[in-house]
Amino acid sequence: QVQLVESGGGLVLPGGSLRLSCTASGFSFSSHYMSWYRQAPGKERELVAIIAGTDDYRNYLDSVRGRFTVSRDNAKNTLYLQMNSLKPDDTAVYYCKITSKDVWGQGTQVTVSS
Repeated sequence: QVQLVESGGGLVLPGGSLRLSCTASGFSFSSHYMSWYRQAPGKERELVAIIAGTDDYRNYLDSVRGRFTVSRDNAKNTLYLQMNSLKPDDTAVYYCKITSKDVWGQGTQVTVSS
């Protein structure tokens, strides 16, 4: 059974940092591109970051480039999103996804507020 489980969300002050994790199981993790998406209240879900299975390609939403870093540990079947210099506009539910499949985690809430 394919499963993605996110963790690491929470409430943080503007300018703060969080690291999200996504633990994968039930498929060949290292063979798949993985993505992070987010959905803010009243807005469409948007792609935040993508990383190749071999970690030789990464790309980011323009508004997070330079602040967020996507990474992966294929030995641990885990995807990460390091988020620095957080802004209130980053408030959203964050989801990990197998890029090529309609398989999503349950999401983790990130709230940036003073």
